[in-house]
Amino acid sequence: MDSQCAGRLDLIVEKYRGARGAAIPLLADVQREVGCVSREALEYVGRRLSIPPAELFGVATFYAMFRFKPQGKYLVRLCRGTACHVQGSAGLLQRVERELGISDGETTPDLLFTLQCVACLGCCSLAPVMMVNGDVHGRLTPDAAVKVLNGLREAN
Repeated sequence: MDSQCAGRLDLIVEKYRGARGAAIPLLADVQREVGCVSREALEYVGRRLSIPPAELFGVATFYAMFRFKPQGKYLVRLCRGTACHVQGSAGLLQRVERELGISDGETTPDLLFTLQCVACLGCCSLAPVMMVNGDVHGRLTPDAAVKVLNGLREAN
């Protein structure tokens, strides 16, 4: 762990020193600061607060809000609900996976995109739907989805 990251974690450690039952907000602060709840961060924080890293890991694995790998700048959520499925979301997913070189739940090596399949985005009338950081893209074709992704790439 680099010294800059350690310094940021030390500030969090001081905030929670002596606090009991603060694992969830502690982990949330670590994730917000570092981008994820990595094994390295859990061990670092656990040592400094005399909390077994396994205990922190147990809490982090229980709650879906915690990530163990960094998330990309763009969180690409593909709807796999019934309406989207009927309108071709499987083909959309295949094309996006091929374009990004990753599968559901993975992040591109450059940390630009994270792909996440979801049960429903609640935009059934726009099926098939993809959401990128809260922006909804509906009635997509595989080519249109790639165009959205390429536009985001070009913006960086």
